[in-house]
Amino acid sequence: MSASFQLAREAAREAAGSQDYPPGSLYVVATPIGNLADISLRALHVLSIADTVACEDTRHTQQMLRAFGIDKSGGQLLAVHQHNEQEAAEQTVQLLQQGQRVVYVSDAGTPGVSDPGARLVAIARANGLRCLPLPGASSVTALLSVAGCAAYTGDAAGFYFAGFLPSKATERATTVQRLAAMECAVVLLEAPHRIEATALSLAVLGERKITVGRELTKQFEEISTQPANGLSAWFAADANRLRGEFALVIHPSAATATEGEGPRVLRLLLDELPLKTAVKLACDITGEPRNALYDLALSWKKS
Repeated sequence: MSASFQLAREAAREAAGSQDYPPGSLYVVATPIGNLADISLRALHVLSIADTVACEDTRHTQQMLRAFGIDKSGGQLLAVHQHNEQEAAEQTVQLLQQGQRVVYVSDAGTPGVSDPGARLVAIARANGLRCLPLPGASSVTALLSVAGCAAYTGDAAGFYFAGFLPSKATERATTVQRLAAMECAVVLLEAPHRIEATALSLAVLGERKITVGRELTKQFEEISTQPANGLSAWFAADANRLRGEFALVIHPSAATATEGEGPRVLRLLLDELPLKTAVKLACDITGEPRNALYDLALSWKKS
């Protein structure tokens, strides 16, 4: 596998090798969430020159490094995960104070968001050490980019990252009710052994749209948008849909489009134009969420 990345490593040295990589710094590096080709050139270079690679799982990271043709001894890998992050962070600080370049990677994606890393960074910064981000793959932004629902103006602007729902049914139901009250898009992550329970919990959102991203960037990637109350049936229709890692986007409620300029413009346009054309123009004019305006138009048509 490493031979296929030989040109990438050469390109990394050419593109990033002349930049400054100060010693005694912690490099927080995003790694692929599935497709190895999503690694950045700068990440490849920094992983190559790192004195120590702190990581969530040493075996997983060693396998990834070897796939890229990067050789690190077992002594250059340091386990830093959710169960030992405090004490391992103190060890990492000692390495940084000795002048080492230390890279931190989680098993996949951007560390310190849903994966470990935030505590490590906080401790390093508290000791006056420099922490440098190397951005890259993230299932959160990957799915949002194709969900087509995060508005950039109005009350529903932006999104809220909720991460994993609680494992206990009562706490999960309470959390879903709290998230349902939010006007913006909400992003969740979920594991395969819990996705059915999560789908059942989300059914209380009724017709509110949910975009599911399964195995993002991998060979069997699947992305689908379903009403919340139909999500369980969608999973039940194909056993393969229960496999892999999941990200979910809860779309803004159609109710968020019932206030403001969007509905007024939409009503005027619907008097003269077909529904889809009117919705597109109302979205372009007001900047309000397209899906929300479309659902609103459909509700008017039905009534």
